Amino acid sequence: MDDAVKTMEAADIAAVLKMLPHRYPFLMVDRVVDMHGDDRGIGIKNVTINEPHFMGHFPENPVFPGVLMIEGMAQTAGVLCIANLRLKKPKSVFFLTIDNAKFRKPVLPGDTLEYHMRKSAHRRNMWWYAGIAKVGGDIVAEAKVGAMIVDA
Repeated sequence: MDDAVKTMEAADIAAVLKMLPHRYPFLMVDRVVDMHGDDRGIGIKNVTINEPHFMGHFPENPVFPGVLMIEGMAQTAGVLCIANLRLKKPKSVFFLTIDNAKFRKPVLPGDTLEYHMRKSAHRRNMWWYAGIAKVGGDIVAEAKVGAMIVDA
């Protein structure tokens, strides 16, 4: 297995691409830093104006869609799980639950989103995380997400 996938401290974009099946335009995390096994970590998403969802959300006032922040939280949690399992072959990660989602402030092009994820439970091939999305230290969204990992 690749050294980029083995590390428990961080996952750059190359490692993220090896762990997750998502690709542009639906990859919502650029890297994961400050990884502590599958217990916690921080995903980073650099929001840019050239992303396709800004053509319709909203052309005169571009706002990063809240549902994509939740997806970024889940993708960050997926990287934590897959990196911790040290899997040799790709797996698929599927949502189980999204609970208590709250959106506090708009996220705009030029912002750097941080997805702070903390594991709340794990059973067999299922994990649950509590997440907080921040921009510049301010909370912009929060949610609890659950997912399962299955063979690809």
